[in-house]
Amino acid sequence: MVKLRIGFFQGIFWLVFILITIFMVVMVGGLLFYGEWAAFLSVIRNPEFHFAVVFTLWTSLLATVLAAVVAVPCGFILSRYHFQGKALIDALMDIPIVLPPLVSGLALLILFGPVLGNTLSRLGLDVVFSSRGVVVAQWFIATPFAIKTFKQAFDAIDPRLENVARTLGCSPADVFLRVTMPLAKGGVLGGLTMAWARALGEFGATAMLAGITRMKTETLSVAIFLNMTIGDMQFAIATAVIMLLVALILMSVFKVVTGTGVRL
Repeated sequence: MVKLRIGFFQGIFWLVFILITIFMVVMVGGLLFYGEWAAFLSVIRNPEFHFAVVFTLWTSLLATVLAAVVAVPCGFILSRYHFQGKALIDALMDIPIVLPPLVSGLALLILFGPVLGNTLSRLGLDVVFSSRGVVVAQWFIATPFAIKTFKQAFDAIDPRLENVARTLGCSPADVFLRVTMPLAKGGVLGGLTMAWARALGEFGATAMLAGITRMKTETLSVAIFLNMTIGDMQFAIATAVIMLLVALILMSVFKVVTGTGVRL
């Protein structure tokens, strides 16, 4: 039997670890068991809940796909090339991460309102206060997470492997598709999972750009807010529980595909 020896210094770490673990368990447990199960089942059958679930899924998935389209080339460029102003551009792409979502939403509202609004309206592509606005807001918030994760995945690949493929006659496209992407698969999948999770829970930027309209731009986060404002706690709690379960699943998937999970 191996004895675990814990000194004073390590004991402090363990104490903090145990306390925060208990806090998280109590917080999650409180959300799960506070509501009434009969009311929970009633909410599950509510047409508004169905709309919010379907609307959130398709907008967040579309936003994640669009984030991947942007994040793959951006992450690769930031990983493989050195150029003047690279650090500034890298920091610029991180702005949505550090900005409050409401500020990001305000910036998007100005861009797609006074700046581009008339042009987009003539093309029939209104973004403000529409489902397109929801996708744009989710995409804007989720993309930086994908870019950072993809860049880290590309950074972990030895460039010599790509150089060997080039010497064997592979074109740049072949090298990227047959060497780089397969080696970065775990990081890319993890980045997509994190981007989707961020898009799934987005509220602030969505509220500013697309508005808070029941059964029109009502994502799950918006549904929680709307029903909290009218005192319907059971609806809000049931929706929060669904989002909690989805978050746990997504984080589990992220840890599995990136190999950061703890083996039991």
